[in-house]
Amino acid sequence: MTESYVCIDLETTGLDPKRDRIIEIGAVKVENNETVKEWETFVNPGKKLPQRIVELTGICDGQLAAAPEITEVLPELIDLTDGAVLLGHSLMFDYSFVKRAAVNQRLSFERKGIDTLKIARKYLAGLESRSLESLCRHYGISHNAHRALHDARATVELYRRLAEQFYEVEAAEGAKSLFCPKSLCCRVKRDTPVTVPQKEQLYKLADKHKLILDYDIERLTRSEASRQIDRILAEYGR
Repeated sequence: MTESYVCIDLETTGLDPKRDRIIEIGAVKVENNETVKEWETFVNPGKKLPQRIVELTGICDGQLAAAPEITEVLPELIDLTDGAVLLGHSLMFDYSFVKRAAVNQRLSFERKGIDTLKIARKYLAGLESRSLESLCRHYGISHNAHRALHDARATVELYRRLAEQFYEVEAAEGAKSLFCPKSLCCRVKRDTPVTVPQKEQLYKLADKHKLILDYDIERLTRSEASRQIDRILAEYGR
């Protein structure tokens, strides 16, 4: 059984890594089944938070205003997880966001991981839900849902409970065992930054139509800027 790993969890502005941004990262480093380090940080996403995310996480725009950007904190996360197995609940969701951020900074982020959701889906199919929140209730694990470090801590404890209950029977699967780290495969193309003409057009449109934008023009990608320009033109005209 893997007893040394780094459990990661993210809070984001939404579910699509192509369009949404990381707003909080939590990580718990475990060595020989003992927690040796915890790390958390807010991340400024460069855009206003959707109300549903504020309600879900309790995080507000004011808390993120002075937070570092992902370019500042990502190297520390990469260093923390260097050479380590990743653990997560629906791990590919978190991994895909970090991988995209890494690719955009021309950094490498190739890891192996273990997903507690996959284990729960196999062995706890009778439960109404295998969400982290539901599984914590099932096992009596203390959990403050939808905050990154709290979710990471809960996932570590969930992994221990699942291993206690199912590791031996799952070990019969050999290398296919869900408790064996698997390579995390996520193909990502680097986002092209917003172009100068796009920035100029957005600033002009915002000024002309007296718009209060809920995003930072300077941090848009080329495709995001194109969508915003099309949206403004469709709604307000030239």
